[in-house]
Amino acid sequence: DVQLVESGGGSVQAGGSLRLSCAASGYTYSSLCMSWFRQAPGKEREGVATVDSTGNANYADSVKGRFTISKDNAKNTLYLQMNSLKPEDTAMYYCAADFTLSRVISGSARYWGQGTQVTVS
Repeated sequence: DVQLVESGGGSVQAGGSLRLSCAASGYTYSSLCMSWFRQAPGKEREGVATVDSTGNANYADSVKGRFTISKDNAKNTLYLQMNSLKPEDTAMYYCAADFTLSRVISGSARYWGQGTQVTVS
């Protein structure tokens, strides 16, 4: 099984930066495809960024050019560097993982973290 633990959320002013981390344990981390999702109050969960097992990344249009997803296989950790934050980025952020890329992209990944709150004012 895979366990995911997010950290790094917090409160920041618009234009600021945060880096989220997602520590994984329990399986062959390098084989995992991983994503960041977010959900704001009253809104549906949306995909933010995805990275496959080879490191190829994709982003939602709303975060392109501002967010960077990266996967450190040596540390078993997924990151999301968030720059130029906007109030509309306020949400609970979740990392997700699966061995199948399509499941990660679609939001039906097998493994999820507990979430970390990001608030931009």
